[in-house]
Amino acid sequence: MIRAAGRIARDHEIVVIGSQALLGQFPDAPRVLLASMEADVYPRNHPERADLIDGAIGEGSPFHERFGYYAQGVGATTATLPKGWRKRLVSVKNPNTEGVEGLCLEVHDLAISKYVAGRPKDLAFTLALSRHGLTREASLLERASQTKLDAALLKRVRGRIRCDFAAR
Repeated sequence: MIRAAGRIARDHEIVVIGSQALLGQFPDAPRVLLASMEADVYPRNHPERADLIDGAIGEGSPFHERFGYYAQGVGATTATLPKGWRKRLVSVKNPNTEGVEGLCLEVHDLAISKYVAGRPKDLAFTLALSRHGLTREASLLERASQTKLDAALLKRVRGRIRCDFAAR
């Protein structure tokens, strides 16, 4: 998908911000964390070309039918992320990507975006991350404080983090 997205967008760097960004850091992640068929991506140097990706290898495309997964072209501001997230991106570049580099969110940054979104599927994902030992409570609480959130949302995010680790 990284290779295809890079070719379509004519960009050698593809940022992966959805749940499947987890594969950058944990290629052998537990199956429960890999349920999504989509990867939310955008071209780092040409974010305006995200729609091209969505149209070519998005949901219902021949790519989706052939491989069983698809890319969703998203905007660079789709996810709410902590300060400094770009410095922590996890690189995926190997012979399969043919020169295109996948830049995946680091797991704690990814989790913060899910805690902020707060949908049931996002909270099930963060709970699974904590239960499988892929995130640390202290790191998440620190990243939450580094995220631009109003006071009420920050309080909810901190509560969600604490709840996940209390449930372990």
